[in-house]
Amino acid sequence: MADFLTRFKSQTRPLDRLAIVLIVGLSLVVGMLVLWGDRTAPKVRDFSWTQQSIGAEDTAFTLTFNRPMNWESVSQKLQISPVLPGKTSWSGRRLAYTLTQPVPYGQTFQLKLASATGAKGGTVEPFTASFKSRDLSFAYLGVNGDEAGRVILYNQSQDKKTVLTPENLSVLRFKAYPKGDRLLFSATERTPSASGMMSAKLYQVTTGLSPEYPAGKVDLVLDNQDYQILKFDLAATGDRIVVERTAKNNMMDANLWQIRGNGKPEPLKTSGGGDFLIAPDGQTLVLAQGQGLALIALDDQASDKPLDFLPKFGMVLNFAPDGSAASMLKFNTDFTRSLFLVTNQGTQKELLRTKGSILSSQFSPQRDAMYCLLNKLISENPYKEQPYIAKIDLKTAKVQELLTLPIQQNVKFSLAPDGSKLLFDQSSSATTANGQQPTGNPPMKNILSLALSPAGSTTPLPAPKVQAVGSDPQWLP
Repeated sequence: MADFLTRFKSQTRPLDRLAIVLIVGLSLVVGMLVLWGDRTAPKVRDFSWTQQSIGAEDTAFTLTFNRPMNWESVSQKLQISPVLPGKTSWSGRRLAYTLTQPVPYGQTFQLKLASATGAKGGTVEPFTASFKSRDLSFAYLGVNGDEAGRVILYNQSQDKKTVLTPENLSVLRFKAYPKGDRLLFSATERTPSASGMMSAKLYQVTTGLSPEYPAGKVDLVLDNQDYQILKFDLAATGDRIVVERTAKNNMMDANLWQIRGNGKPEPLKTSGGGDFLIAPDGQTLVLAQGQGLALIALDDQASDKPLDFLPKFGMVLNFAPDGSAASMLKFNTDFTRSLFLVTNQGTQKELLRTKGSILSSQFSPQRDAMYCLLNKLISENPYKEQPYIAKIDLKTAKVQELLTLPIQQNVKFSLAPDGSKLLFDQSSSATTANGQQPTGNPPMKNILSLALSPAGSTTPLPAPKVQAVGSDPQWLP
């Protein structure tokens, strides 16, 4: 052995000897790890919702570990406070937790994991993290004094009201961007030369619900220099706007245009205008055209031919958030109207047939029910309708009348993103028995909130509560 070492030292250079020693040492370490296994403690490397503000579109989070885990143990030891019902699944070193109910808004949550074990033993390092849901907020149009015609934000979680748009603009209509951080709205300027819709422009305003943007910052999106803006819709993805407008030198020629991102308006290859909505994928337009609904591809405008045509229906009212279904209106030959559930699998299911009007609808977050604003025909001569709010079970088509409203025109309603409440506007004075408004001062518009019962509950709904003085209430996403 001594002779070998002597020959080794004499036949190798110092750097060669050092390299050989390192190789031998590393080989020993690798061998020990193979024989004894990795003794480092299991731990969470990443939690996808850490310090996040989540909304209804966030339906699952992931936990990524440094090694394979005993997933049954992790599932049993995982704690969320307040409780968020869900189910677990896993792949490799990652666990996914999918919510089975929409996250309630305006809350802060704590996630904890301790005492769970790894697949090859060892106890996980204790892990804690926090996240919150967005504040429950809605926007509406003011009707009183300096607030008249201005968009107002009410943060219900913080009991805080903020006027968003300036005094010189009279807002006609607005719609929220997907994160609730901005609103897209059409408005006219309050000047002697303004002429109603002729002077409407398209703007966006920040709501202050995102820390990056203070409330009330207004930017022009589309002017009215050459065209009159009639209608608009904002894609659920927030990256596309479709506008119906006419050239000022030819008011009879209405056409559709789209704005992608921050780009310039591009004309769509489709004839005429009509009622329209952008599908949730942000790539398809559903347009009332002739005696049916045309589905228009927004990204591929090489042809003016629709992707599909649904001759049975006259109007699309709304879409399920995931795009799996839509509510559509059919005008029947017997002068009744039908509300249909139309799925992306081709199913067409009649939910309701009425002699009255079907005004609007919204899917529940779980997509198991539809909330509708309807009019019930109560007299044909003179013609008189009674508005009411109903819930329709999408499996059984059972209609549950939730609330009867005073006889009035232009009622709007909105379902909270977590499905907890309904907003609606109504006149502060009900009509008399013959349908006439009482004499005296004109009635004011109030915005009321109706708390909804959890699924399966038989508890009667509480009386609605007045939330604000205004009109056109819309919950933010």
